[in-house]
Amino acid sequence: MEEKPHNTATSPAHIDRRLSVAPMMDWTDRHCRYFHRLLSPDALLFTEMVTAEAILHAGAARFCRHDEAEHPLALQLGGSDPDRLALAVEAVAPYQFDEINLNVGCPSDRVQSGRFGACLMAEPQLVADCMTKMRAASDIPMTVKCRIGIDDMDEEQGLDDFIDAVADAGVTIIYLHARKAWLSGLSPKENRDIPPLNYERAFRLKQRRPDLEIYLNGGIVTTASAVSEMARFDGVMIGRAAYKSPYILSEIGEAAFGRAPVSRLDVMRQMADYAAAQIADGEKMHSITRHMLGLYNGYHGARAWRRVLGEELRGETNAMKLYDAAAAIESLLAKHQSDTELKQASPAQPAQKVAS
Repeated sequence: MEEKPHNTATSPAHIDRRLSVAPMMDWTDRHCRYFHRLLSPDALLFTEMVTAEAILHAGAARFCRHDEAEHPLALQLGGSDPDRLALAVEAVAPYQFDEINLNVGCPSDRVQSGRFGACLMAEPQLVADCMTKMRAASDIPMTVKCRIGIDDMDEEQGLDDFIDAVADAGVTIIYLHARKAWLSGLSPKENRDIPPLNYERAFRLKQRRPDLEIYLNGGIVTTASAVSEMARFDGVMIGRAAYKSPYILSEIGEAAFGRAPVSRLDVMRQMADYAAAQIADGEKMHSITRHMLGLYNGYHGARAWRRVLGEELRGETNAMKLYDAAAAIESLLAKHQSDTELKQASPAQPAQKVAS
């Protein structure tokens, strides 16, 4: 099943960004995004980061395939050459993304060697030039995802200077990972956990620049924290929690948007249909199911679900077995809940009197 460019992008004025799923390398591919869309009709979804050079050398088709159901969908670009980024924006135009985002937050060595990602926070005027050229190449929103700083950069003045520069270039939407990135001494994995979160610094930016839309990213792992921060920022971007425990997307939809809870079984029925079409097109089951291992995290049956998907269905070609596996877990979960409720409803047995 070859997804083709289409012409039905969401109007920028109607993109609801209060909830988004962060771009994550090796994770948020098109199969993952289709799955996340079923869990959350509301979330803005992001592609994995793709460099402008990759698009220009290998062609947009290799990186931009997606199902129309994924919209609203943002493409995240990496790069630091304003003219090359503008050419990449023009190259992906037939795929009608709803937004294009520039990565100014990734701390990996490979990204740094290409002079893009988080290291660009030290060059705010270059980022501003990139955004000016990108905005001239398309009329869809061009946005930035960044950190609150890098290395020894002053989190106060340094962040303000960076944001002011890109705002002067016409950028009005910022996704802010509320941690510094340490480009020397920490691995990309360590940079996701070791630098402390600083939501208050992020909030001071929102207070200083109320004209900008600021979306908080980093460390949001519960529905309660997501809803709480939505009250202070324009919205939140969920990263690893959306991948490791994806049902949180449904829970946030219920708490923040008043939606009815999404049925996991209904989702898996639709994913079975999707998987059948993909397998018929030559895709492997595992490339789809690997994104769904966390569906039951926090629920009874989570371990059994991971085992079935990771072992029993890994090389399966009958996609309906995916739905059957979910039905079995749901039955197990329902029995567990029934047994728990029965125990809670049972009156306590009076203590036996001991004869004297």
